[in-house]
Amino acid sequence: MSLHRLFQLSSLLRSAVGLTLRRNIGLSAVIFNKAKDMDPVQKLFLDKIRDYTNKSKAAGGIVDAGPSFQKNMNEEVSKLQRLYGGGDLNKFPEFKFTDPKLDDVAK
Repeated sequence: MSLHRLFQLSSLLRSAVGLTLRRNIGLSAVIFNKAKDMDPVQKLFLDKIRDYTNKSKAAGGIVDAGPSFQKNMNEEVSKLQRLYGGGDLNKFPEFKFTDPKLDDVAK
């Protein structure tokens, strides 16, 4: 009987160790792939995003937005203000939640 339990414990231990090793090997593969040089397409994509970020900071907003864009933007903002009762649409609304008064429970 104890020999049977020993084999069960051995099998359980073997499967747990195997699972741990598989997970660690999978994690190691991800880390090693990050360390390698990037794919040229990924590098180009990241370079374009960084370039747009720099241009956006320099322009102080949307890059290459002409006067027609600003006109359309102002029209849309005024429509939204009419629909939803005005207010600053560039600011996140503030919510105030209050706890309701609860009745005492008799013991």
